[in-house]
Amino acid sequence: MISLAELDAVAAERSFSGTVTVDVDDHRVLERSYGFAHRALRVPNTSATRFAMASGSKSFTALAIMRQVVAGTLRLQDPVRRFLRDDLPLIDDGVTIEHLLTHTSGMGDYLDEDDDWDPADHVLSVPVHTLETAESFLPILDGLPSKHEPGARFTYCNGGYVVLAIVLERVTGRQFQDVVDAEVIRPAGLTGTAYLRSDELPGDAALGYLHPEGDRSNVLHLPVRGNGDGGAYTRAADLHQFWQALHAGAIVPSDVLTEMTRPRSDVPDEDLRYGIGFWLHPEDPAVVMGGFDAGVAFRSTHDPATRTTATVLSNCTFGSGAIVTLLQDSWLDVLPPRS
Repeated sequence: MISLAELDAVAAERSFSGTVTVDVDDHRVLERSYGFAHRALRVPNTSATRFAMASGSKSFTALAIMRQVVAGTLRLQDPVRRFLRDDLPLIDDGVTIEHLLTHTSGMGDYLDEDDDWDPADHVLSVPVHTLETAESFLPILDGLPSKHEPGARFTYCNGGYVVLAIVLERVTGRQFQDVVDAEVIRPAGLTGTAYLRSDELPGDAALGYLHPEGDRSNVLHLPVRGNGDGGAYTRAADLHQFWQALHAGAIVPSDVLTEMTRPRSDVPDEDLRYGIGFWLHPEDPAVVMGGFDAGVAFRSTHDPATRTTATVLSNCTFGSGAIVTLLQDSWLDVLPPRS
């Protein structure tokens, strides 16, 4: 098992701000928090602090879509054009729901992570306070040429998951965040997880900071409320609860989860594989949720065979990478012996 002294040393060296936990079955075997949830007021981060998940909550979007598939409202092979109608005409007519879920649509991305971008830049082309619903993203998703034919290869695409959120809104007649709350968050029993507004965060939620020092937050850099491509807030205990509920069949049936966690693409740049809405360990059966954005870094890895969850939640753009690597390198030592 990773030593607390080693973890503390890496956290200090990298000015890490956030919480690190490891849960095995129903027992927390490692818990450490660093830095401040609110620097100006000197409010410390704790294991109960709620942190933004960045792209980690793409998994929630995928699960909400798969719930519709189970209900028969959607099919994986449905062309997304059926739901977009005349909107976003540059998305290829051959793009299906499955292409969007697996990042193989080839559609252009409003936030292209293949480009040379700095998370501290102001990258959104519309005022962030206008981005509340999935439909409100249509102006920044429009006019983006395709990168390749649907299904040709894996190309990570934030915009594709916003399109999935638009589909959910149009199919259900409800706002995206309400759909995920009803279809994923509540069935999983996640009492501390929600799509919070960045301009009215509650006292137990961490502000996201752009730099290791100073009080400048990410409030002007990200949509005011998380959407299909990420941005939910959660806490460490909820993540272990989520993984347990997911593998117990509380959100989708076991055969659907098996399909979601079947490797579809190798992603060497990330040293991971990808399924449907989830990253997958390159060798072990572990499943991964992760994200990185302005003022946010997140990684939660779960081994279903041993019911072990290792989580890193951070409210600063940089500093978490070494912590994630330390946990990843110690992953086999963290796991209890398989029976």
